[in-house]
Amino acid sequence: MNIPYWHVDAFAGRPFAGNQAAVMVLDEWLPDAVLQAIGEENNFAETAFLVRDASGAADWELRWFTPQMEIRLCGHATLASGHVLLDPANGFGSTDRVTFRTRKAGILEVRRSDTGYEVVLPTIATQASAWPEAVALLGAVPVEVWRSDDRYGIYLFDSEATVRGLDPDLRALGNLGDDQFICTAPGARTDVVSRVFVPGGGVDEDSVTGSAHAALTPFWAEKLGRNGFTAYQASARGGDLTCRLDGELAWLGGQCVTVVEGRFYLPG
Repeated sequence: MNIPYWHVDAFAGRPFAGNQAAVMVLDEWLPDAVLQAIGEENNFAETAFLVRDASGAADWELRWFTPQMEIRLCGHATLASGHVLLDPANGFGSTDRVTFRTRKAGILEVRRSDTGYEVVLPTIATQASAWPEAVALLGAVPVEVWRSDDRYGIYLFDSEATVRGLDPDLRALGNLGDDQFICTAPGARTDVVSRVFVPGGGVDEDSVTGSAHAALTPFWAEKLGRNGFTAYQASARGGDLTCRLDGELAWLGGQCVTVVEGRFYLPG
């Protein structure tokens, strides 16, 4: 079996930046064990699998796999999927917008924007909390801790320099579960800066994390007193986003670059 395959750098205006995603278009769903094995083989933070949606609820069904597990929400691989499907050269018939039916995140959408694309994700609400066991492993003490029931945690620090200098104990953080540890502060060049660690989900430090910004968007909109702001995820690769709060939705804007296009050979 030869599966159409794209390697996309998402939330990036040039190759070798942003977050890498594999986008693979299937005729029908393969067994979950095979999808997981492909995700492990690709070894990106996420591989996005697409199948035409026969239900009529959306244009495509969408699932995401890390090298270790299927996850419930992924922003950068959704943006990458929209980039692939909205490119006329790829022949999928989409023009300015495309919708996706997911297993646990509802209907998602990617649309063209003046500067690239926007992906809409459901916002993730967090509440003021405490988790001293995790805080002790981050490498610095945050000013505030906010957490959600879905294992997203926001750790607010006083400066971008502190966030950039974090050297967390990743192995110990991973032992706490598949939480996202979202470390954030006011930015120097952008309104907001962050780094995101998910060692329990197989990603020690994610390059650019859409789902983390679905939590950061309502959090920082409240802090800043406005619905829109710019953000930078200060990983080794780095990535720029725009974030816009629209009710219970977060619109995340960014660019994408296709790095590799080809076929994934699956022995029969």
